Amino acid sequence: MRPTDTPNGARRTFLRTVASAAAMLAAAPAVRRAFAADSKLKIGTIGAGNIGGTVGSLWVRAGHEVMFSSLDLEQTKKLAASLGPLAHAGTPAEAASFGEVVLISVPYGAIPQIGRDYAKALAGKVVLETGNPVERRDGAMATAALARGTGLATAEYIPGIRLVRAFSTVGSGRLASEAGRAGEKIAIPLAGDDKAALEIASQLVRDAGFDPVVVGKLADAKKFDRGAAVYGKALTARELRQGLGM
Repeated sequence: MRPTDTPNGARRTFLRTVASAAAMLAAAPAVRRAFAADSKLKIGTIGAGNIGGTVGSLWVRAGHEVMFSSLDLEQTKKLAASLGPLAHAGTPAEAASFGEVVLISVPYGAIPQIGRDYAKALAGKVVLETGNPVERRDGAMATAALARGTGLATAEYIPGIRLVRAFSTVGSGRLASEAGRAGEKIAIPLAGDDKAALEIASQLVRDAGFDPVVVGKLADAKKFDRGAAVYGKALTARELRQGLGM
């Protein structure tokens, strides 16, 4: 008798099917919007500094509606006003609730607090996280995160999200100057455990004017963490794959 022929086996199969269907239903609106011909998403950014402000601005210019947030709301309002009607400013809580997709771009030491404050609002959402642990700034938690791998560490600090590590290797200056350049575009390495989330993240990377390279699972994000051979370099997809041995 096969395991699925037993009552317990059938029940396990049924529960797996229900769970899979639930996950697909949860993902469906954002996935459909991400791949529709005229797809535009509502994106919240927690952090509107060098990376968050730059990437969010590129998304606004691509036609997405973005709510920026930061600890300096007045400065964030100025940024939003400079970008036109698709850009808004709000608190981090408002941005977390607003976004179908959320970009978290803060000093890495703030990630645990974001998990405590906004896990409920972020639950089930596609979240792109950009931060890099720096020991002199973030303390001992940075050492632990780098040893664990930043992708896995972030997933533990903010449970229940559909996490993708993204926009973590290229500086904001190059992101601003090289977006949408002619010829081979700058590559953005991505890592995540959720296939649909990776597809949405890949489309958003393209919309920002770059070339997405899916490196693998969250555990594989360690391959492009701070200190890795490809970190801090503006590489083409071909160069990035070569540097990662892909």
